[in-house]
Amino acid sequence: MRWRDRRRSSNIEDRRSARGTTLVGGGIGTIVIVLAAMYFGIDPSFLLEGVQSVNVPSDTATTPGEQDFSEDPLADMVAVVVADTEDVWNEVFAASNQRYQEPVLVMFRGATRTACGVGQAFMGPFYCPADSKAYIDLDFYTELKNRFDAPGDFAQAYVIAHEIGHHVQHLLGITDEVHRSRQRLSEAEANRMSVRLELQADCLAGVWANRTHRRHNFLEEGDVEEALNAASAIGDDRLQQGSGRGVSPDSFTHGTSEQRVRWFRTGLEHGDPERCDTFAAQSL
Repeated sequence: MRWRDRRRSSNIEDRRSARGTTLVGGGIGTIVIVLAAMYFGIDPSFLLEGVQSVNVPSDTATTPGEQDFSEDPLADMVAVVVADTEDVWNEVFAASNQRYQEPVLVMFRGATRTACGVGQAFMGPFYCPADSKAYIDLDFYTELKNRFDAPGDFAQAYVIAHEIGHHVQHLLGITDEVHRSRQRLSEAEANRMSVRLELQADCLAGVWANRTHRRHNFLEEGDVEEALNAASAIGDDRLQQGSGRGVSPDSFTHGTSEQRVRWFRTGLEHGDPERCDTFAAQSL
């Protein structure tokens, strides 16, 4: 993926040097993680397996702005990807006479406080609609490579674009509508709504890739395969199989590997957000 020599976003908040205290076992940190997980449609029992402690920084008062990540290639790449998402979604929103409100991406280490509760690295990258911020511990990319066998900078970029897709959903009112609907549904039906939300974010990530390639010709041979491999690796069926549990479709909250690949490819091939209406789709 060709990403150097392009604009870096100034909407980056770097909390990786923040110091904190550790909360052990069933403390309040664990409770807020469960609440946050339930809000995002994640099965908290799966997330909390083996968790013993939470290191929560006590001071996270950093300010987004121009930062020099030239000696930190991974953070530098993330700043470029966020800038690319800004260009794409500013253009898309302007085309329909709407204003895109750019989100902040927070880089943290271990755990951090958010408006949705305490976020932890083991939860993976996530978006908090309550503060319009996306969060990522960059060590997740090591796990993506080693645990999920999904290396490559375009796979890493796809992860960021997916979370920004959730921000787009939040701005359009989709996230709140899904959250209200889930409260009236059975657990299995609520999970199916979460799947549609997540697959739409995958499709929106594909839209980002399509439009950024048209603008910058940034994709190289093998890049698309990297992203498709990453989407497949984090499908609910693959994750449940990898955890040693039986596959339970009613508990899916993000979609199967095949579904995640298909919807990312839909956005990638067409570059049209209108093609990403997973809620109207008869078949996912």
